[in-house]
Amino acid sequence: MLLIQGGHVLTMEGESYPKGDIWIKDGKIEGVGEALPVPEGARVIDASGKFVLPGMIDGHCHLGMWEDGIGFEGADGNEVSAPIMPHLRAIDGLNPMDRSFREAYEGGITAVATGPGSANVIGGQFAAIKTYGKRIDDMIIKAPLAMKCAFGENPKRIYKEKKQSPNTRMATAALLREALYKAKEYDEKLKRAEGDPSKKPAYDMKLEALLPVVRGELPMKMHVHRTDDIFTAIRIAKEFDIQITLEHCTEGHLIAEFLKEENFPAIVGPSLTERSKFELRNLSFETAGILANAGIKIAIMTDHPVIPLQYLPICAALAAKAGMPEEEALKGITIYPAEILGLSDRIGSIRKGKDADIVIWDGHPFSLQSEVAYTIIDGHIVYERE
Repeated sequence: MLLIQGGHVLTMEGESYPKGDIWIKDGKIEGVGEALPVPEGARVIDASGKFVLPGMIDGHCHLGMWEDGIGFEGADGNEVSAPIMPHLRAIDGLNPMDRSFREAYEGGITAVATGPGSANVIGGQFAAIKTYGKRIDDMIIKAPLAMKCAFGENPKRIYKEKKQSPNTRMATAALLREALYKAKEYDEKLKRAEGDPSKKPAYDMKLEALLPVVRGELPMKMHVHRTDDIFTAIRIAKEFDIQITLEHCTEGHLIAEFLKEENFPAIVGPSLTERSKFELRNLSFETAGILANAGIKIAIMTDHPVIPLQYLPICAALAAKAGMPEEEALKGITIYPAEILGLSDRIGSIRKGKDADIVIWDGHPFSLQSEVAYTIIDGHIVYERE
């Protein structure tokens, strides 16, 4: 048992306690308030003068898929042998021994959505994981979490070099539609075969992986930077009545009124980078604030390893500096990604019954000089600054 005592607790659920306590038992938050009694046998952490927040969450990154400082041997995020690869699973390519995991939890990031990159039209299945552990099976919050899909320059560039489709945005959209149509047809055949195994279609691993998507059970993470790609993603989502989130949404601030009307959440970033390709020409830290101020639910990403994961709070701070309300920016790396990812019953805020993922900071997390004093994941102290 742990009792965090006397810290400035920001719950991310509208309540804050200038001198708050948090009681942790069996990996869960047992109580939150002021002047809580000290449970018998509990370790007490004095958080006086410190900020206490829920562990931060990156809603879109590739942690463990591209290992730090290795190159090809540790690059397992893009299987470019075919543009449609929905059957690939992030959990089979993640290496929790990569030192980036340690840097993440030492920097206050306790959970991430991680998965394949954007080389393919459909890249495979994302997973939500905790950032501490040695065996990925023990770190999973939810897998599969979402299906990765990519529009724009990346699939075009990769497959032009391979001299196969897609070479255009039209072909990218067509290949995605074809895969979704085939999955719907496969689903209909399976339903017609209920009670009569002889009518069951031959097993197709790719179509099996897409069944939760076309059934509306698994969202697609749509990699979109430019406005035209954003609108294509929305068009296809409506055609097939599927759930999507808008990933990157780099030019979203140019079409905020349309995105508000469409009401799809966005995970924005990485903004702390160079404009390395044409579709990033309008990259700006103002995007998150403009969309948030328009009433759109926004999370902020690092796209690790594009931006090292431990700099997630800096990305949020820069978004706040560029016009995003400070509380919204904090929520954009805590409760909002949890809600967008469908994980808010477990993570993202400090409330009784949730996973005890807590970070104690020696100053406000948006201050460049602030450091993490303690990181707690599932009720265990996984990092304590000496």
